[in-house]
Amino acid sequence: MTVTTLESLDSDARALLFTEARTANSFSDQPVTDEELAGIWELTRFAPTMANSQPLRVLYVRTDEGRARLLPHVNEGSNRDKAASAPAIAVLAYDADFHHQFPVTFPDRAEMFLESFGAMPAEVREPISKYSAALATGQFFLAVRAHGLAAGPMGGFDAAGIDAEFFAGTSWRSHLVVNLGHPGTDPWFPRLPRVDVRDAVSWA
Repeated sequence: MTVTTLESLDSDARALLFTEARTANSFSDQPVTDEELAGIWELTRFAPTMANSQPLRVLYVRTDEGRARLLPHVNEGSNRDKAASAPAIAVLAYDADFHHQFPVTFPDRAEMFLESFGAMPAEVREPISKYSAALATGQFFLAVRAHGLAAGPMGGFDAAGIDAEFFAGTSWRSHLVVNLGHPGTDPWFPRLPRVDVRDAVSWA
């Protein structure tokens, strides 16, 4: 039997990805390259998902034209201002018809999965997709940080409006908007407390 020993991250890497990572509220004008955005996805796509279904989808908005289409669907005020100042914006979505990818993502059981998920009502299948996409969203943030960038996720947006604008005729459904870039002036709010381990962890 082969035993695999996994390496652990050093303290600098843990700080970059976790303990020193922050949500950015302002961004500099330093551009985010298409290569960096592609690299973020290359790391994100290895996230754990149900039956390797990989339902997360990403729309990168980085042109003036794309921003002009997106911003009207972001809540007015600080959310829209932050999105307007970010060098790039990611619209994270889930594919409600993710099961069509099983011939690629799980070829050994593709026929079984296509049949079982295809027979489900859409209202049953969609929450499954959304949950696995949420798992992958966590890895998306780690991938952003691994590229030396900051992320500013926002929930204040019109999902139906974004879907109509960008995803009409597809099975993609938006679930989060994330500003991306290098931190700008005074990018961080003061660090808020974390839930104490005694209130968050139990042992059996």
